[in-house]
Amino acid sequence: MNEDIYEQNSEETYSISDLSKEFDITTRSIRFYEDQGLISPTRNGQTRIYTKRDKVRLKLILRGKRLGFTLAETGRLFELYDADKSSAKQLNIMLELIQDKKVHLTQQMDDIKVVLMELVTAEKRCHDTLNNLED
Repeated sequence: MNEDIYEQNSEETYSISDLSKEFDITTRSIRFYEDQGLISPTRNGQTRIYTKRDKVRLKLILRGKRLGFTLAETGRLFELYDADKSSAKQLNIMLELIQDKKVHLTQQMDDIKVVLMELVTAEKRCHDTLNNLED
């Protein structure tokens, strides 16, 4: 009985506007991800038909973007998953990507701290100059 439910859900399809509304992105973005080979809807004439797999991939693409992954990196993970379902290779590469992102984000945080200190110094100088002008 559970298999029947799974089969029904796996056959669920979505239109481009369904996904656009659900993920709050433009249809143009979805078509771009398709052009990049990250999702691959079937077609019925000019109408794109997206599967549960496309929906999950779109969710992963958007999550990856929020985490700072490039579309190429996300595509690489998809390719690894498609080629090696054991996922050990995918997980090891994901760990490498995560480590690289952590290093990059740590550097960005350090850079932001330096810029903030410089802004605080510049702000203090401006206030000091204004106070001297008023005296």
